[in-house]
Amino acid sequence: MNGPPPAVSIRNLTKVFRTQTVRRHFVTAVKNLSLEVQSGEIFGLIGPNGSGKSTTMKVLLGLLKPTEGTAAIFGRDSAKVDSRNDVGFLPENPYFYKHLSGEETLAFYGKLCGLRGPALRERIHELLTLVDLQHARERRLAGYSKGMLQRIGLAQAIIHRPRLVVLDEPTAGVDPAGSRKIRDLIFELKAQGISVILSSHLLEQVQEVCDRVAIIFRGETVRSGVLADLISIENQTELVLEGASPALLEKVRLLVAEEARLVSVGRPRRTLERLFLEATDGEERGEIPALKND
Repeated sequence: MNGPPPAVSIRNLTKVFRTQTVRRHFVTAVKNLSLEVQSGEIFGLIGPNGSGKSTTMKVLLGLLKPTEGTAAIFGRDSAKVDSRNDVGFLPENPYFYKHLSGEETLAFYGKLCGLRGPALRERIHELLTLVDLQHARERRLAGYSKGMLQRIGLAQAIIHRPRLVVLDEPTAGVDPAGSRKIRDLIFELKAQGISVILSSHLLEQVQEVCDRVAIIFRGETVRSGVLADLISIENQTELVLEGASPALLEKVRLLVAEEARLVSVGRPRRTLERLFLEATDGEERGEIPALKND
């Protein structure tokens, strides 16, 4: 018996744009791209500017029609309106009515999603508490900081209790304290069983929160898989010893079992930033070896 469908399934996605110049040219923004996001996981989508990330997300959100291939959300074609009932979206630069307060903003979006009366008031209270904006519930958004705006944006993105949340650069322009709060909110979404797609240039943040990642370069996936596997260095082994003396380190291969406790054995890891640079620079020179995709 087949299990439930993944949160997101993109198969052989290609998107070609026609330029608006005198001599019409065709530009391939995404080429034969496939990826899956499992239910309840945090999935990182990273790539240089112009790599096709935004086009991929727009197709997934039904804002663009694919030239070829398919995109599905929990098994439903993303081109169909009802597939978006399960999706919350926070764009990089969300637009808000700055004359509204935080509470009024959530009430506005809640009513658009069909919430009314006590259920809406309870949901607003729940979300303002979740994003730590109870103290600013009556303050106009014109007086919110960048980090506060991103958090109220995240609250409006999940007001209808979606099963999938798409975040495009959620911490862009946010100070470290605000970025930390948003990171904690992403973990809270996962704890609630919500799937998250995170597109970000902050690779350290992606490495910190994501379960799996895909690196897109020139519209194609050049790396994808479990983050811990991707950043491990395959031909090296790392030993972590507790209580080892300098002399013991000299003889570690022979004496470790007798004179120290072996804490862990595994492969040392590169940073996600290093993996990203290696993948995209190697692709630029045509030196990418056989890919380790899932």
